[in-house]
Amino acid sequence: MQDPLKLRFFLAWSIPVAVGFAAWVSPVAAWAAMLGIQIAVALAERVPALQHSPPAATFAGLHRWVLRGHVLLQAALLALGLWVTTQAGQPIWAVVLLGLGIGGVAGGQGITFAHELGHSRRRADRVLGWLLMGSVCYAHFMVEHYRGHHVRAATFDDPASARRGESLWRFLPRTLLGSLRSAWRLEAARLQQQKLSWGSSALLWASVSQALWLVLLWALLGPLAVLFWLVQSAQAIFLLETINYVEHYGLQRREQNGKREAFGLRHAWNADHLLTNCMLINLQRHSDHHMHAWKPYAELQPLAGPQLPTGYAGCLFLALVPALWFRLMEPRLQSEAALATS
Repeated sequence: MQDPLKLRFFLAWSIPVAVGFAAWVSPVAAWAAMLGIQIAVALAERVPALQHSPPAATFAGLHRWVLRGHVLLQAALLALGLWVTTQAGQPIWAVVLLGLGIGGVAGGQGITFAHELGHSRRRADRVLGWLLMGSVCYAHFMVEHYRGHHVRAATFDDPASARRGESLWRFLPRTLLGSLRSAWRLEAARLQQQKLSWGSSALLWASVSQALWLVLLWALLGPLAVLFWLVQSAQAIFLLETINYVEHYGLQRREQNGKREAFGLRHAWNADHLLTNCMLINLQRHSDHHMHAWKPYAELQPLAGPQLPTGYAGCLFLALVPALWFRLMEPRLQSEAALATS
């Protein structure tokens, strides 16, 4: 199937470019630009014409280069952030704002692109995924997501699936600690099963590299550079886990006779808002992604599963206010429960 708007995913590059230009102006401008983009997209997607994306299309070389090109853009953006940080006279608060702005790109898009690269059948693409996740000090995602989350999503066993009535602020410490523990347990089990030593563990080497990189930054560029790196990493991780919270909130796979049902259409929340799908490469078509994990992003279908009240851009803000989130999501959960029992 041909995609009439096959270049639309390149719109994703506009965000790192815009934040980069803003960072060149000032740290405050970088933070304001990223926040402004998030708010503008959330508001724009209230327009009915922007609430639907083009149909699935055949994955092509252009789609692959959207991902690879972002790796270069994010590397340049991080390098620019370090350069701005090391300019004389930068106060701590400016470095923090710069980290929040650039971390918005690294989390909102970089981790999304790393996630897609990690699902690639090409080894080189998976390596790029590891590099992107390592750049935000969250390399264990590359183990936990594929071997943990995709197996256990929408169950109480999955630290990345939010439970009904659980606020974002209760979910965050549970998922952060639980995902880290799970990744190392899964890696230990893999090594034991394959009779390999820890010296062959990509997770171990990536984790050591993350720590050594921070030491190198301190030695070469000073403590403000480390502060910038940790802030942008923390912001990226916060955005990742907030989207994780949204994606499966309150949905539960049933068990019968000790056997868990297969992941199905109704075990993930979906949206098909145009701008967010362009900038987050169809991540909102989440049911189809879980049901067909190797399917490239351009080929994901807008399935009629559980629907969010707005796109991911808007849900990021809604989830910050538990009372508002629960008010909007509880009727939807009740409808899903009624469908499940009918």
